[in-house]
Amino acid sequence: MVTLVIIKDLVEVASYCFTNGIILESLKESITIVLYKKGKKDYFLLGSYRPITLKNTLVKVLEKHVANIILEAAEEYRLLPWNQMGVRKKRSILLAVGLLSSCV
Repeated sequence: MVTLVIIKDLVEVASYCFTNGIILESLKESITIVLYKKGKKDYFLLGSYRPITLKNTLVKVLEKHVANIILEAAEEYRLLPWNQMGVRKKRSILLAVGLLSSCV
């Protein structure tokens, strides 16, 4: 029951964003936390810290949805090189190794 309400709200927000071509200001907000790395000798150096950014979960869902649409279009219209393996369905590390060994 709760899932149906959440899905309905998510669809409304996503539809609004895509229809109007905008992202709401509240969806652009994020929180960045800076953690120090243990064992560093000089904490005055930037490399002694690790920033962690917490993005809005709804934005992550929308980004994933848009990425899937773009990937489907790229596959359908064959916009990617045949030998690209990353982030593609039905492609694996075994296929990549096989392609590499056949080329060598």
